[in-house]
Amino acid sequence: MSSISYAKADIPQLLKWVGNKHRFAEEIVSYMPHDIKTFYEPFLGSGAVLGTLCNYNNNSLFRRFENAVGSDVLPFLIEIFQYVQNDPKTLIDHYRTSLEGYNEDRENKYLEIRARFNNSFNALDFAVLSRTCYSGIVRFRRKDGYMSTPIGPHKPIPPEAFEERVAIWHNILREDVTFLNEDFKNVMDRAREGDLVYCDPPYTHSQAILYGAQEFRISDLWEKIYECKQRGVKVMLSINGTRRSGSEDIGVIAPEGLFERGTFVNCGMSMVNRLQKQGDTMENEVVQDALLLTW
Repeated sequence: MSSISYAKADIPQLLKWVGNKHRFAEEIVSYMPHDIKTFYEPFLGSGAVLGTLCNYNNNSLFRRFENAVGSDVLPFLIEIFQYVQNDPKTLIDHYRTSLEGYNEDRENKYLEIRARFNNSFNALDFAVLSRTCYSGIVRFRRKDGYMSTPIGPHKPIPPEAFEERVAIWHNILREDVTFLNEDFKNVMDRAREGDLVYCDPPYTHSQAILYGAQEFRISDLWEKIYECKQRGVKVMLSINGTRRSGSEDIGVIAPEGLFERGTFVNCGMSMVNRLQKQGDTMENEVVQDALLLTW
């Protein structure tokens, strides 16, 4: 892997991931305090917010946290970030090997990689699938946990571009960042006064088609946010807010008094709607996330 000196403000997207916060991670980070002891992101996904915060942290003038923890219940997702942090060459080489001849026989190559992943749940194959599946929509069958997302119509980024992205992420994920394969409830229990937890859970209005192999109840999250707040932990939550350019409210009603303030973040076109309406003309499908803060 080539050595890359990185000083850009924008962090490239490592994984394609539905609902990722890549394009507006800067806006989310702007609401965070400047004196965080430990930053927790218990629904890691693409890691866009963590990556942006780490990039700030590598500049002593903008340092935000002392330590950071990225976690998720998907073990193979966490293993990807551990590869990036500790063994980037293995990840890069696997991506390059998997894409040999890919564009000449796309459908069969994709199904081969997906079948291999479903047989072993290998993190290296999962990284390739995230770049080649339909719109980064990682969908699992509830009955067996198998990934069922079809191939995307796009050509995946070439190995050279993937290598550059891995190198950038490797450079920003310093020794003060830890990755854990744990349930969000256990991770949030670790937080103490002076810490910040940023939650980006599965959208409550799309549970029927996404994250089918995961158990998630918004009531459990409300309880953990309340407990964190009682301990002096600051919590930020990104959650579904509106769609159809604001004309349809798809938000959730949080317990009264749990959050002190909130705003909306424009998320652009809904990737879920694209999957559901392939071939249709998409109009007025702009989605806004609610960003809620406990302080």
